[in-house]
Amino acid sequence: MGTDGTGYDPELYARRRESFGAAAAEYAAHRPDYPAEAIAWALAPAGDAGALDVLDLAAGTGKLSRSLVALGHRVTAVEPDTAMLDELRRRVPEATAVVGSAERIPLPDASVDAVLVGQAIHWFDQGKALPEIARVLRPGGPLATLSNADDDRVEWIAGLGDVSPSQVSYLGWATSPGRRIEQNPAFSATEDADFPHALRRTADSLVATVATHSHMLVLDPAEREAAKERVREYLRSRPETSAGEFDLRLVTRVQRCVRAGG
Repeated sequence: MGTDGTGYDPELYARRRESFGAAAAEYAAHRPDYPAEAIAWALAPAGDAGALDVLDLAAGTGKLSRSLVALGHRVTAVEPDTAMLDELRRRVPEATAVVGSAERIPLPDASVDAVLVGQAIHWFDQGKALPEIARVLRPGGPLATLSNADDDRVEWIAGLGDVSPSQVSYLGWATSPGRRIEQNPAFSATEDADFPHALRRTADSLVATVATHSHMLVLDPAEREAAKERVREYLRSRPETSAGEFDLRLVTRVQRCVRAGG
C-alpha cells in the first residue's frame, strides 16, 4: 500500500506500531525514563492524599510504571504487545500487568485515579481511546502524556537529527502529528509543561538507543546497519561525543487534562 497523498502510509504506520516487541529487551535497556518532577506535575490534579490507583496505558517495558511504583502508587500497566509486557513483568513485578489497548482497556468503570501515557499517545486512535480513558478514570482525575524529545536547541543534537532517521525533535514538536491529546468533551482543556532531562550515553549506547525507534526497527537489516553506522560516524566526528560518556539532553513534555465531573 502507498500513502494517502498526505505522506501517511497506513501499512508502514502499522508495522512501526507493532515493531517494538522484537526489541523489548533493548528498549528496556536503552530508552530513557521520565523525571520525577514531570511525573509529579502530571499527577498533581489527583491531589496529595498518598498512594493513587494509576493506569500506565501503553506501558511498554515499564519505564513509567517503575517510577510510579517507586513513588508508592498502585500501578496497573496495560500494554498490547505481549513481549513488551513480559519484559515489564520481569522488571516491575510490583505492577499489575494486563494485556489491553488504549481503545479497549480491560478495567472497570471509574476504577483509577489517574491515567498516564509514556511516549505512546501518537499510536492511539484517540476517537476510540479518549472515551475509554474517560470510562475508567474517576471524575477529577488527570489524563497526562509524558514524551521525551531530543533537545535540538543544542547544536550537536540538531546535527544528529540530520543523520538519524528517528530523532524526536523538541523544536519540531508543535508540528508533529498526533502527539497531542485531542479536545474531548469528557475532559478539560489541556495544559503543557516542559521538564529538562538527560540520558547518559556513549557513542555506542546512543546508537543502541536510536536503534530502538520504530523508524529503525522496520528497516531491513542492511539498511538498519547502514543507518546505525552513519549515526556512529557522526558521533565519533563530534568533540562532544567522540570520547567517553556524555549527556544526551532531552526535554520531557507533559500534557495533562482532567476528567470532567469532579
